[in-house]
Amino acid sequence: MTSRFNQPLGGNQMPRFGGPATMMRLPAQASAEGLDAAFIGIPMDIGTSNRPGTRLGPRQIRDESRMLRPYNMATGAAPFDHLQVADIGDVPINTFDLKKSVAIIEDHYKGVLAHGAVPLTLGGDHTLTWPILRAMKHRHGPVALIHVDAHADINDEMFGEKVAHGCPFRRAWEDGCLINDKVFQIGLRGTGYGPDDFDWGREKGWRVIQAEECWHRSLAPLMAEIRAVIGDAPVYLSFDIDSLDPAFAPGTGTVEPGGLTIWQGLEIIRGCAGLNLVGADLVEVSPPYDPSGNTALIGANLLYEMLCVLPGVPQKPVPRAFSQGQPG
Repeated sequence: MTSRFNQPLGGNQMPRFGGPATMMRLPAQASAEGLDAAFIGIPMDIGTSNRPGTRLGPRQIRDESRMLRPYNMATGAAPFDHLQVADIGDVPINTFDLKKSVAIIEDHYKGVLAHGAVPLTLGGDHTLTWPILRAMKHRHGPVALIHVDAHADINDEMFGEKVAHGCPFRRAWEDGCLINDKVFQIGLRGTGYGPDDFDWGREKGWRVIQAEECWHRSLAPLMAEIRAVIGDAPVYLSFDIDSLDPAFAPGTGTVEPGGLTIWQGLEIIRGCAGLNLVGADLVEVSPPYDPSGNTALIGANLLYEMLCVLPGVPQKPVPRAFSQGQPG
């Protein structure tokens, strides 16, 4: 039976190593017109402060997405049965001017949101989230935020510059993009310049959950708390791949040990089901630092999981019986 919704190109229609170089080998189109959700790349690393390479992230995430299939075996979500989804290409940033790139991104996302599509962004360094949040405010007003990261990204400046990948959430707060009592930062860790490095957000009413609070535990209860606080407010999810421990995702620019596990990352995203998710990003994948491609592969899977929890996609978990009985 032919679906009225776009479908990823299947592995029995075309070998996994062939076909279009789009996210999940979906159809490509030039704009978000007619779409419920759109995958968008921002190939940018001119805001990075350590190892570059995230300009290559969107391309490798798309490449590694070729193994993804349309049905979520864990949650029962079948997004391509309910949403019209396509890959609308990359934002044409100015790779020689970060401030101009920020303006280009904001304008581009205003156009996407004007069509009513939910943008799912393939990054790119974390600077990009600030202009996206500005576009979100233009469309939805201030939004709740779930920010998953090893770093708070709340610097006032870096080398005297106000625009960098360590500053986006300070800038978003200044611009009135956030609902302050509905902001959550999960996974922060590492060394700092002082004991109060993570406190700026707390002083604004944000809840900061450091990585050590997440060790050796499921994050499903945390996500239940977050859902209760956010309610039906519009919410944006920003997921920095460096939130994961480098044992899982070494291909990033500012690595910090002691991070989240892949399954905790999945719990966070799956825990967004039922929220009014208006956009999401997966940032800071730097392919040169992971020749295996696994960091980008994880990023592709997390972006698919974001698609699966968008409004309008039913969750139908398959009943499971787990037995710890002794073998007969």
